[in-house]
Amino acid sequence: MIRTTAKLADGRELIYFDSDAVADRGSRDLRPLEPVASRSEIRRDPATGAWVTIAAHRQGRIYHPPADECPLCPSRHGRLSEIPDADYQVAVFENRFPSLALGSPEPAAPHPPHDARAGNGRCEVVCFTADHDASFADLDEDRARLVLDAWTDRTAELSALPGVQQVYCFENRGTEIGVTLAHPHGQIYALPFTTPRTARMAEQAERHRAATGRNLFEDLLAAERADPARVVLAGTHWTAFVPFAARWPYEVHLHPHRRVPDLTRLSEDERAELPGLYLDLLRRFDRLFGTPQAPVRTPYISAWHQAPATGGAELALHLELFTVRRTTDKLKYLAGTESGMEAFMNDIAPEDAARRLREVAR
Repeated sequence: MIRTTAKLADGRELIYFDSDAVADRGSRDLRPLEPVASRSEIRRDPATGAWVTIAAHRQGRIYHPPADECPLCPSRHGRLSEIPDADYQVAVFENRFPSLALGSPEPAAPHPPHDARAGNGRCEVVCFTADHDASFADLDEDRARLVLDAWTDRTAELSALPGVQQVYCFENRGTEIGVTLAHPHGQIYALPFTTPRTARMAEQAERHRAATGRNLFEDLLAAERADPARVVLAGTHWTAFVPFAARWPYEVHLHPHRRVPDLTRLSEDERAELPGLYLDLLRRFDRLFGTPQAPVRTPYISAWHQAPATGGAELALHLELFTVRRTTDKLKYLAGTESGMEAFMNDIAPEDAARRLREVAR
């Protein structure tokens, strides 16, 4: 992997990731951009203890531009974009409309029991390919490996920033998910707090350790592999399964067999196997509501769960991939029980979802 850094016109960082040497990555950003001004703050919900990000300055961000005005395509034919070069393999840059940003101003001190802090962190955009009409599932294994290398590079660098508690790599795909840019891309958030779901996982893992003397995630993976009713696919170093208490119609968790805290700790053998398995999963999702000859781009969220800087000794790196689509023409809406009480109700049995995902292998 070859890594090349540059600066955009407003001072934001841009990083190119290439699998081999390219002639030049020196194109300048010629757009007349004003510096990014972030007014992010985080506020703690006193009833739950969860941090909520307030980023009112993001209301003006780009929303469903036409394809010929896509800001994630390369700069070509006189049209300037967020990527100054005329082509790229994988590119990562600081979000122009970040939810979190280093140097955010400290808010006025609220009255107890309220608590608020500056929204210090970093939000990055990861462009998987220069091809506007592609998707991650269309990539070959070499390009998927390059994306993995970019995720790993950014995890290492962002984790070292002052105040960063957790690094979250994810992809939203599909307008049903809320995606506002159609170009194949993901995001990386360097968060100044531990996310609520991670905190709950850490609490459960600590309880499991206290009760059994063992690690929760190692026991969970061993149980799924011993009774493979919910296993979708498995390799030498990774296993993908539908969780026993799946929240979403089709939800798959992908775990390495060796427990590690984050992407930076994967071995070379684990890195080499992951792209093929991950692409296989994404393509199965596209065949759920289509056919091998005519796959349908299933909307999904793909989320890497990594241990936070503190309190995550019992956690395990894993990927959670899920879709809001439950049939060809029906979506799973987060309505009263889910949105109001955080109590999920699933219309598809996890064992049936796993069986269906196995059936669409080819």
